[in-house]
Amino acid sequence: MSILNAAFGFVCDGKPVSYEEFGHGHINSTYMILTNTHKKYILQHINKYVFKNPEEVMENIGAVTNYLQNNNQGKYTVLRYLHTHEGLYYHKDARGEYWRMYEFIPGISLNTPQSDEDLYQSALAFGKFQELLQDFPADTLHETIPHFHDTIERYAQFKASVAADAVGRAESAAAEIAQLMKWEEMAGTLERMKAAGELPLRVAHNDTKLNNVLLDKYSHKHICVLDLDTVMPGLSLYDFGDAIRFSASTALEDEEDLTKVSLDMHLFEVYTKGFIEGCGGKLTPKEIEMLPMGAMVMTYECGMRFLTDYLEGDTYFKIHRENQNLDRCRTQFKLVADMEKKMDEMNAII
Repeated sequence: MSILNAAFGFVCDGKPVSYEEFGHGHINSTYMILTNTHKKYILQHINKYVFKNPEEVMENIGAVTNYLQNNNQGKYTVLRYLHTHEGLYYHKDARGEYWRMYEFIPGISLNTPQSDEDLYQSALAFGKFQELLQDFPADTLHETIPHFHDTIERYAQFKASVAADAVGRAESAAAEIAQLMKWEEMAGTLERMKAAGELPLRVAHNDTKLNNVLLDKYSHKHICVLDLDTVMPGLSLYDFGDAIRFSASTALEDEEDLTKVSLDMHLFEVYTKGFIEGCGGKLTPKEIEMLPMGAMVMTYECGMRFLTDYLEGDTYFKIHRENQNLDRCRTQFKLVADMEKKMDEMNAII
């Protein structure tokens, strides 16, 4: 069986003897491996159609996790990725497919918080991730998804999509196109500040969902950050802003009734408290000042990506009904507008 054969590619405790599917991931296939010494590991088949450069993805993950293991003085649990017999963090099989394996850590991950404490613990985990990587040379990491949060580049792509109007949808989205263009100056704020050196380049996780934090099954205290596929050079504000975008919204991402969409200031405060505490005083004064703007820009960017995909015929984001990407875009823009109104309140909380 190719799955067990892949597991044999890694140096582990004992001999792999069985496997079973594990988790509910939508991109990589994941398996629990059991060895004859009763040791458990997680084996993942890397989706190379999503991650075009799996070797670079794993080089980033290996560099970051190795650094965390050597520099956290036992303060932070880290996923321990195994080496292959050739000393690599990935195994490439005879079919050209890529695999990785790491030690299993018991715990739970949640799609939605069961309490404020769950959200706080998630924020604390991602904040500590920033704190412990403050001295890591972020510029040595591969940019595995070029221009991932470059809103200036994404805006240029959006304008090209409007001009091309490939599937004749620009007219139906005229109001959203106009709204997005109104915010153009705001959208490029973080990229301009990064280019000017006003915001430090940091290791960004880039997928700060609640379910990417492993929690203790009983106490719900954070154990470690999961899913490091999108770890790249970036800004701390990317991680904070994207987390606020979905964790502090009062509605689902594709809600059709926009009266239900707003920024929940209580949830904003819970997450902000955890993130800043987790960062342990390592954010610069300018980074702290710009946290609310980070939330606005990341929400705008996500709405822009949904709108661009709608204009291009829904080729990137999966849809399950007509106009779903347009509805997704509208919720994000409603959230940005609400953030504009609440900027003074957000600043006061910061």
